[in-house]
Amino acid sequence: MGLNNLRSLYQTLVLDYASHPRNNHKIENADQTETVHNPSCGDTINVFIKLNSDQTKIDDVAFTGSGCTISQASASMMTVAVKGKTIDEALEMTKFFSDLSIGKEVDDKALEMLGDAAVLTQVMQFPARIKCATISWWALEQALLKKGQEND
Repeated sequence: MGLNNLRSLYQTLVLDYASHPRNNHKIENADQTETVHNPSCGDTINVFIKLNSDQTKIDDVAFTGSGCTISQASASMMTVAVKGKTIDEALEMTKFFSDLSIGKEVDDKALEMLGDAAVLTQVMQFPARIKCATISWWALEQALLKKGQEND
């Protein structure tokens, strides 16, 4: 795919997910919640996770919060990507996304797992916006790791 086509896809997807966010609501009785705030830009993301009965799979995931178009789109993309995944798969996805955010190469399997969120690699060209794209993924990871610590 040409660079101009990739930029166009990035703009289209980011605007769509930000304008029509998926899973943008609070989950009552969530099994895990986490709030991450970026003081440098003011973005705040609250993540809510509802697990299945054996506590191994994400049955539902949602977010609330405020921030720029990129942070809101990324949160929306993240919820779509991880819903229905096991905790381990979701944690693997947070690692893939983190690797992409710092410019590491990931394989095609990782990009496929990330779904539409993979297009956010385009934001990595703008270092000041990397935190905007990653804030929801950090919140997800912290919530899932906190869940793991409760079982220890």
